[in-house]
Amino acid sequence: QVQLAESGGGLVQAGGSLRLSCTVSDQAFINAAMAWFRQAPGKEREFVAAQTRANITMYADVVRGRFIISRDNDKPTVYLQMNNLKPEDTASYMCTVGQFASRYPRHYGYWGQGTQVTVSS
Repeated sequence: QVQLAESGGGLVQAGGSLRLSCTVSDQAFINAAMAWFRQAPGKEREFVAAQTRANITMYADVVRGRFIISRDNDKPTVYLQMNNLKPEDTASYMCTVGQFASRYPRHYGYWGQGTQVTVSS
């Protein structure tokens, strides 16, 4: 059973920063695409960012320029550096792995439980 474990969420004021981490338990996923999604109460799961094994990155328009995705392929672990946070970034942030980078949740097979990010105004 593949497990993904997120960490780094918390409460931050608008304009602040947080760094999320996600580690995958199975080394076989070292060649997988890794991504972050988020979901706020009452809303659908939303794509945030993704990165391929070759370090090609994708971002949602609403976070581009503020968030940076990166990965450590030796672990494998994916990070999400979130800067200039806004109240509308408040959500549960989940990491996932898949065969290719995609903006659609259905293209990913394994998900973490999520870590809560709350941004106060």
